[in-house]
Amino acid sequence: MLFKFKNRSLSCDGRTYIVGIVNVTPDSFSDGSKYPSPSSAVEHCVELLDSGADIVDIGGESTRPGAEPVGVEEEIRRILPVIRELRKLRMNAIISVDTMKSEVAEKALSAGADIINDVSALRNSQDMAEVIAKHNAGAILMHMRGNPKTMQSDLNYTDLIGEINSFLADAVKRAVNAGIDFENIVLDPGIGFGKSTGQNIRIISETEKFRVNGRPVLAGPSRKRFIGDILGGLPSCERVWGTAGAVAYLAMKGTDFVRVHDVKEMSQMIKVLNAMEKVQFGV
Repeated sequence: MLFKFKNRSLSCDGRTYIVGIVNVTPDSFSDGSKYPSPSSAVEHCVELLDSGADIVDIGGESTRPGAEPVGVEEEIRRILPVIRELRKLRMNAIISVDTMKSEVAEKALSAGADIINDVSALRNSQDMAEVIAKHNAGAILMHMRGNPKTMQSDLNYTDLIGEINSFLADAVKRAVNAGIDFENIVLDPGIGFGKSTGQNIRIISETEKFRVNGRPVLAGPSRKRFIGDILGGLPSCERVWGTAGAVAYLAMKGTDFVRVHDVKEMSQMIKVLNAMEKVQFGV
């Protein structure tokens, strides 16, 4: 299975790729205000790439539970200098942008981004799919009820896995009907987005079921509240090794992409897992 974007591709054949998180925001739940200037954000991008990130995912608007939306111009102001400078420094870097706004996506893709990570799965902006298709960009489409401000208000599901898969199947259909190539799509079940701790655990434990739609799967457990709940209420800054437990499980299940803050630690852990698998299967 291939994930294609802007005349490039990644082979999703059992390897787990690492997507490094770069929040250029003052209010993200874990590292908000940590990279306040474009130069500090670019420096962090380079650090993540050197530590093992296959993709860096740059976001200018927090999607934490209850987050207030950011205006288009402000979001563009935050991320565009980072994309431009990173593209100059690392010509071959794979750059994703975490945005729900088509105007932001247009500017980002024109500036050198390769992928749009849309947590609204093309629902927030009517012409988002057309923008992605025009640039032949990658599209990461995520399951979420409502929006970040309202998503935790209804956590009741009759069939958790089935409802998420139905939502993602509809998202793929919308994307393809708007001109996005089927092979340019990755699907994300939305860990932490409108789910309880128990539901997040179940999503991770059954992550292979999200391949039913025929596309690679991305999971984003990094430092999220459910990990803090499992560990007795630890704050986000102390959830690194809890995150490693979730990422290890996801990698062993063959999840194609994991989106994480702590790239160096997760990269090392996945390398060790891969070495163990080579011994197990006699490679």
